[in-house]
Amino acid sequence: QVQLVESGGGLVQPGGSLRLSCAASGTSFIFRAATMGWYRQAPGKQRDLVATITSGDSTNYADSVKGRFTISRDNAKKMLYLQMNSLKPEDTAVYYCNAAIQLSNYWGRGTEVTVSS
Repeated sequence: QVQLVESGGGLVQPGGSLRLSCAASGTSFIFRAATMGWYRQAPGKQRDLVATITSGDSTNYADSVKGRFTISRDNAKKMLYLQMNSLKPEDTAVYYCNAAIQLSNYWGRGTEVTVSS
């Protein structure tokens, strides 16, 4: 079983920064082989892709966050990160960590980010 636990969310002013973390665990989970990602879901909206990073460290970003967000991973620690800079009110959402491996998808429970003055 794969477990993903997000942390680092909170309330931040527009223009501010936050760093989200996702801790992965599971006895049979080979973290370094997974494509990891961050998704977000704003109130009343669908869950959307924010960024992904493959096992080979190739990254992909939603257009709305390019140049502001950076996804990274630490395979030794089984950690996924999302550095979010220049935050905007429209970035307000619950952010979810995702692991995709061997045709399976795993989700964390999310961490809430609110961007407001």
